[in-house]
Amino acid sequence: MLGLAGCQKEEAQVETTKVISQGSNTKEGWWLKRNKEHQQPEFSQNVDLSKYDAYSVDTKAKNKKVMYLTFDCGYENGFTPKILDVLKKEKVPAAFFVTKPFIREDPELVKRMKKEGHVVGNHTVHHKSMPTVSDRDNKQELIDCAEYCKKTTGYDMDMFMRPPMGEYSEHTLALTKKLGYKTIFWSMAYVDFNVNSQPGKDYVVQHFEENYHNGAIPLMHNVSQSNAEALETVIRNMKAKGFEFRSLKKLPDY
Repeated sequence: MLGLAGCQKEEAQVETTKVISQGSNTKEGWWLKRNKEHQQPEFSQNVDLSKYDAYSVDTKAKNKKVMYLTFDCGYENGFTPKILDVLKKEKVPAAFFVTKPFIREDPELVKRMKKEGHVVGNHTVHHKSMPTVSDRDNKQELIDCAEYCKKTTGYDMDMFMRPPMGEYSEHTLALTKKLGYKTIFWSMAYVDFNVNSQPGKDYVVQHFEENYHNGAIPLMHNVSQSNAEALETVIRNMKAKGFEFRSLKKLPDY
């Protein structure tokens, strides 16, 4: 079983949750169970994701070799340009879930993402665990991030979001859907966000070799040197197996 924490510079401030009325607000973490048969993994959710426009895998691609690369961007430390260079060279679309601090630190990178055809999704302002804060604050986390993106870059943020740290509740999924977002979890992940303890290029390449599956949504972090070094090899290896890399904009509805 694998659980993956999010990535940010400063520890999120925890706020008191208000009483809610739509769905349970019990905090859940996103977990998946790998297999060695390259089948879509089992997931831990206690919620019917299809009710809330939430996705962890392309459920309609069990027999299709498609993959959706996604990157969480809490802050910039120099590797995102190389990631973008590889994606451009290989003509591969990806999704980047950005926080407000990331946009503020390097708006030109966000502009480049949009110009080169990538999805720029919402990863909130402060990277707080959504079930631990009020509805009003959760709404503002998403709205403020999107408005700042538009104001700073001139581009609209795409209507996809990734819950910080993969923590969610049925209630926060309902809230996110009400705001017009599709929630994107993941079906592949590994510990790549600790900049002081990187897994290494070979580990990343091997992880994809061992865990690829049809309809995969891999989670990667932009701060990972290992990801930046491995990405070109990963993409070429997956292409050699017949995989097509797609934009989240082509992710089919349930």
